[in-house]
Amino acid sequence: MTPFPGGVGISGLTVYDWEAADGLCGGTPHMHLVCSEAYVVISGAGSVQTLTTSGFAETPLHAGDVVWFTPGTIHRLVNDGGLRLVVLMQNGGLPEAGDAVFTFPAPVLADPHAYRRAAALTGDYSAAARRRRDLAVEGFLALCEGGLPEFHIAAHRLKSELLDAWWIRWRDGPMAAAVTTGRQLERLKAGDLSHLDHGEVSRLERPEHQRFGMCGRLHTYPVPAPPIRPFRGPSGSPHPHPPKEPF
Repeated sequence: MTPFPGGVGISGLTVYDWEAADGLCGGTPHMHLVCSEAYVVISGAGSVQTLTTSGFAETPLHAGDVVWFTPGTIHRLVNDGGLRLVVLMQNGGLPEAGDAVFTFPAPVLADPHAYRRAAALTGDYSAAARRRRDLAVEGFLALCEGGLPEFHIAAHRLKSELLDAWWIRWRDGPMAAAVTTGRQLERLKAGDLSHLDHGEVSRLERPEHQRFGMCGRLHTYPVPAPPIRPFRGPSGSPHPHPPKEPF
């Protein structure tokens, strides 16, 4: 099976309808370090609250809307009723490999072990996801009053050990897809039409089981694994094994 175009990840999302301490229903505020994210609204209504160095904003979401944002955008989905989305994620597989930092209160962010415990879903997954959401909302509301630079520093510290592993996923996914397009263009310029003889159709069925995601119940479509290649980090130095992903 060929990878989804452009190395993009795709999921169906039914946004949580749990009420938080501020009276709003919705998902868990978090930020991605290297992945842009897009929402295609398929039903219901709500909004996405965002926080960047430019300040706080709230963007309405209605059926047919498409909204996207870049890395460094803290985002919180608010469900005003029946909000369902298709989520397109840059660098398919990277968010699942840890490219998300929850907006937990500063003391939790400062302690990797406390962060790991707060982020994990154990026992009753529904109750655990709700506790995680509520803790992140607490931190998000505090961040709206200030402290975003410190959050960025904490996010980098929490994820720094994963960067080599993320680099591998980028190299073998989105970068490989772009390189393939470049080669096809070179062949076309040379009059070589051979890649047109290999057209194919792939299909993914809707995943049978939902899981508890950051913002709601997810149907995550699998990202086909690329062939394993020897790992060379961004500096070009060889490593026998990529680093492990602790969370």
